Amino acid sequence: MKRVRKAVFPVAGLGTRFLPATKAIPKEMLTVVDRPVIQYVVDEAREAGIEHFIFVTGRNKAVIEDHFDVQFELYDTLAQRGKDDQLARLQRLQPAPGQTSFTRQQVPLGLGHAVWCARELVGDEPFALLLPDMIMQSEKSCMKDMVELYAETGNNIIAVQECDPAEAHKYGIVGRGEDTHHGFRITEMVEKPKTGTAPSNLYINGRYILQPEIFGILESQEKGAGNEIQLTDAMLKLEKQQPFYGYHYQGRTFDCGSPEGFVEANVAFALWRSDMNASMAGVIRTLLDELKPSERRGAAF
Repeated sequence: MKRVRKAVFPVAGLGTRFLPATKAIPKEMLTVVDRPVIQYVVDEAREAGIEHFIFVTGRNKAVIEDHFDVQFELYDTLAQRGKDDQLARLQRLQPAPGQTSFTRQQVPLGLGHAVWCARELVGDEPFALLLPDMIMQSEKSCMKDMVELYAETGNNIIAVQECDPAEAHKYGIVGRGEDTHHGFRITEMVEKPKTGTAPSNLYINGRYILQPEIFGILESQEKGAGNEIQLTDAMLKLEKQQPFYGYHYQGRTFDCGSPEGFVEANVAFALWRSDMNASMAGVIRTLLDELKPSERRGAAF
């Protein structure tokens, strides 16, 4: 059984929900505390033992490539100024030469199409897929546990979490079958089921381990919801040939593709840090006490 060495990151989206902030800056480069959103997701993959990071980009995303490149002038300046701690931290985050690859999704045809664009770089081996909008907070990374489950099953893995049953129509939902040691057999997958028809309240949270046969299905996959090539439709076809297992993630997930989730992530990660916890907790309490209902403003854009 081949191990999971490669991860795909679809980063071609426009980020229209964050305009005007994303007019010139990719949404993946917006910062949660002091790191870009994409850095959290890459770090999660690295903790899971991933060796090759594949980014499916679009226009105006070159800054993501620059972020993961060596910046000689910056490194030299930090060294000359004796800022060894900051330099060491940047070097720890730096992928090794040859560990990153970038390919373009020239046409915005959906997640399934973005995954298909990575086919030549992935090749004939299993791969991790991490949606950069979703960042996780837990002592042990979600993808690390998924890789361990993959080592047991050798099959496709999807991470899921519980949602309010009344909100199930907003997500991709899975049906739960028999349990395994660290997961369960997935019996069905439904993208945004109609209210009251969801097979469970377990939603897909943006982390996958998929077999390379998915590429052959995506090759001829017809457009689905939103007139886009949907990954869920392709996984449903693959499920008829190969089993899918669910990993029930117990940590926190923040949807940084929405302004509310992005702000929530900033607050949560600031409070999680020992060097910021006390001060941030005090600031938040003060702001809540001082903010009067009449001072609360609506959207500015």
